[in-house]
Amino acid sequence: MPRFDRSHTDDLAAFIQASPTPYHACAEAAKRLEAAGFRRLAETDDWPAGEPGGHYTVRDGSIIAWRVDDPSIGAFRIFGAHTDTPTFKVKPDPDLGSAGWKQIAVEVYGGVPHQTWLDRDLSVAGRLVMRDGSEVLVHVDRPLLRIPRLAIHLDRGVNEGQKLNAQTQLTPVWGIGAARPGEFLEFIAAEAGVDAADVFGHDLFTVALDPPAYLGKDEELFAAWRLDNLTSTHAGIAALIAAEGTGANVPVLAAFNYEEIGSTTYSGAQSPFLETVLRRVLGGDADEAYAKTIAASAMMSSDTGNAVHPNFPEKHDPVHRPIPGGGPMIKVSANQRYASGAEEHALFRRSAEAAGIPWQTYVNRNDIPGGTTIGPLSGTQLGMLTVDVGLPILSMHSARELCGSDDPGYLADLALGMFTH
Repeated sequence: MPRFDRSHTDDLAAFIQASPTPYHACAEAAKRLEAAGFRRLAETDDWPAGEPGGHYTVRDGSIIAWRVDDPSIGAFRIFGAHTDTPTFKVKPDPDLGSAGWKQIAVEVYGGVPHQTWLDRDLSVAGRLVMRDGSEVLVHVDRPLLRIPRLAIHLDRGVNEGQKLNAQTQLTPVWGIGAARPGEFLEFIAAEAGVDAADVFGHDLFTVALDPPAYLGKDEELFAAWRLDNLTSTHAGIAALIAAEGTGANVPVLAAFNYEEIGSTTYSGAQSPFLETVLRRVLGGDADEAYAKTIAASAMMSSDTGNAVHPNFPEKHDPVHRPIPGGGPMIKVSANQRYASGAEEHALFRRSAEAAGIPWQTYVNRNDIPGGTTIGPLSGTQLGMLTVDVGLPILSMHSARELCGSDDPGYLADLALGMFTH
């Protein structure tokens, strides 16, 4: 991808704007896939095993999509990502208040850096599950909530690293007066155009409203919420749509919900969801054929990673120092927090070479334990060769993350290189 080609990142910005929650991300991914000729399959229906063409299926904020070129499937080439992001989730009965302020009860979802969410205009988005089991997506795309910071006159130690209490000090306000039970759900249901009495469940989250934007004199920086990990989900969609002529190799996008809280759900990376889909795509009941196909297959787990922070360079390994514009990075951990060894390193380098893009390596400092992602989980679940890769970003998990503006395009090129070689 040429330097400063904004077409991919412009499209990523549109994808982020349309995808405030995992459920919206799946809906937007489905829209794009169907426009490219992919067909949705319900898990409860019979599937056309080995049928040429593109298909996808959705489960609870997770989406798996694939394209079959040659019915004599020889291997899967899987690009893994996740659709969720650290934020705050609205509690089941959220209406509360104090001192004349109406508030909404929320719970921390994932590893949220609390301070980045204070004094921001927030909206709410998610899904409503109706009496009949159907789902309705909702996004109140305007300022609705705010988590107010205590005035510095009352908090003279605010710049000395004080810790916020997640139960008592991170509750957003949304109105004036006495709280009334049921008021918030009535409001959200009205925004969605449904009757609140028919809403039997909800998954609602706070949403950072700041739109994606280019920064800097030459617009070399790209800032947005949910770069982690819509960047990878979007790259996988773009690569899968572009992947043609793959022969007996079947390119697959697997974007999971719940990565930020451990993936231990019926639709997460630790569930049998991906294995079930792969078996159904392959067709038949022969374990031997499935085992041979998996042995020939490979997975690239893509998530964002930590670029070297210019204000805290000492927090990074002194040799492995990923920088913006340097290309995607292979993420390595001797303790397998990332699923990358010598075979995996070779898979990554072949893919980057095929894509003609730069690449770099990320390793945590020995004395600073790093995070992990779906790579070790899915690789273990499937017994498949898996490599962890990522896009170097700053301010990970915050309400505003930052990367090099052409880096997302490099990631899509890497995915396409893996799909087609």
